[in-house]
Amino acid sequence: MRTSGVLLSVVVPAWNEEGCLPRCLEALHSALQACAGPGRAYELIVVDNNSTDATAAVAHAGNARVVFEPVNQIARARNAGGQAARGEWLLFIDADSEISPGLASEIWGLIEGGRVIGAGSTLRMEAVPWWGSGLVHIWNLSSRLFRWAAGALLLCRRQDFVALEGFSNTLYAAEEIDFSRRLKRRGRGEGLRFEILNDHPLLTSSRKLRLYSGREIAAQLLRLALRPWSSLRNRKRLGVWYDGRRER
Repeated sequence: MRTSGVLLSVVVPAWNEEGCLPRCLEALHSALQACAGPGRAYELIVVDNNSTDATAAVAHAGNARVVFEPVNQIARARNAGGQAARGEWLLFIDADSEISPGLASEIWGLIEGGRVIGAGSTLRMEAVPWWGSGLVHIWNLSSRLFRWAAGALLLCRRQDFVALEGFSNTLYAAEEIDFSRRLKRRGRGEGLRFEILNDHPLLTSSRKLRLYSGREIAAQLLRLALRPWSSLRNRKRLGVWYDGRRER
């Protein structure tokens, strides 16, 4: 990991992610080093979001700087990492995701092109049930149509993260969609685009689709559809995100 003259700060929020984190960090180092070149320095920051497992130790072993956020909320974890970052650009990526060299190269190209205010990526998952494949397909279509970034990967300039005061701490989910919308609005004023990359979709875990039944997923989506704002602001109504279920 190179830290002198950091340009890109990669922020990985992690709550009890000792199982997934090693692969995430290994993929990040491999992909970013494969794209190494003049001015392409980076740092990795793992935000330990009050974990009770070995997340922090795994992060240190993976050559990442560790930041601690005591309040268990994904928006606060991302904000803590963004506030600690030293880079001109911030790349938020989930601990259960693995970036490829092709996607990393696209990201560097956007940064160096100077025509975007930020970006997201479409997703791919492995070993998903048929109904899960349908959900991923619907999300990818929506992401490209509305230019909403998935929380699994979001790129922005640090100056815009600061100006927009980061992710909303009032939301326990969909904070990345809210941030994408505010970032796009700011970009229009500067003549800058918000891109959704699609040539090399981000590999992200399908564990939620394995750990939760189709009925549980459908019930969660129904709650969000019927009472979206009250649900998104209430941790107890977002069990799929916050009940702590993990593969053993």
